[in-house]
Amino acid sequence: MYSITFKFEQKGLNPVIIENVKPGNSILEIALLNDIELHHNCGGVCACSTCHLYLEKGEEFVEELSDKEEDFIDRAVNPRLNSRLGCQCVLKDNTGNLIVTLPDQTQFNGE
Repeated sequence: MYSITFKFEQKGLNPVIIENVKPGNSILEIALLNDIELHHNCGGVCACSTCHLYLEKGEEFVEELSDKEEDFIDRAVNPRLNSRLGCQCVLKDNTGNLIVTLPDQTQFNGE
């Protein structure tokens, strides 16, 4: 089981900690299941960059960055070295703690 801390760049939003998360779901799916807004224009199929996030801790617990994902991250707003797409961060069969920061999604409305 995992513990995932969601932090937010958007002012006024406090961190949210989700406990007892089972492996197999993506960070996008986990966010949506827990009423955490994370844009996903393509429906989570790695065809846009709207579910862009920063994986602050726990890179070893998710699937590796693919070339396709890297191409879309390059199109995201303010990409960083720890940028990932939430739809592609599928939790491996393991246990651990992750920290994710969601960019301020009020600054843009698309890819």
